[in-house]
Amino acid sequence: MADRKLKHPENVPGRFYVDDTCVDCGLCPDTAPTVFRRFADGGYSIVHCQPVTAEEMASAEAAREGCPSDSIGNDSGG
Repeated sequence: MADRKLKHPENVPGRFYVDDTCVDCGLCPDTAPTVFRRFADGGYSIVHCQPVTAEEMASAEAAREGCPSDSIGNDSGG
């Protein structure tokens, strides 16, 4: 389970975030490219844009549910 206290500082503010347990597997940017992107300087993914549309919300939630390291958080519980 992602920990909001361990959020990467590069995440944009909002309900979704990636914490420091990310293993850089690439699933979240592949699943929800409008929400997540790889932060190459750190070797992990971040939330670069919070989801706005229902489609973006669904893909962000799918990425959270599929994350192998449980590194994606949703402060609204999703």
